[in-house]
Amino acid sequence: MATRTRLTSVESVHEEGSFLFAVRDEYGEDGEVVVVPCEDEVAAFRNYCMHETDQRLAREGIGAVVRDGEMICPRHGSTFDTCSGDCDNGKAAGMTLADVDVTVEDGQVYLVDDDLTYLYEGAVQDEDDDDGMPSSTSHINL
Repeated sequence: MATRTRLTSVESVHEEGSFLFAVRDEYGEDGEVVVVPCEDEVAAFRNYCMHETDQRLAREGIGAVVRDGEMICPRHGSTFDTCSGDCDNGKAAGMTLADVDVTVEDGQVYLVDDDLTYLYEGAVQDEDDDDGMPSSTSHINL
């Protein structure tokens, strides 16, 4: 059984638009997870675009760009359904985000994924991450 770690509240995710946190996987690699609104609840995904895995979907201090039930990749403009992670447009069309197991109890969101260990709220700090902003070739204006 997975260790339960409280992350945030459903209400906060809906108010802020997303919640970003750092994790360590079963191989000792650090990564990020973004929690996004999904109808009345939330869903969680690894924080990278399926088309280009070094491209983050959410940034610390900015969060994820979510509009009309879709999370937008800031680089190419592909949009991912916030409930399923499916993409039906752009360079990531036909791909699905890597989901992360979370559960909601009494309005609180908990990480329950057996393959991930919660590290801290926010992004993994990269030494070569100059300004924290993604480069963009997207046709979508945010």
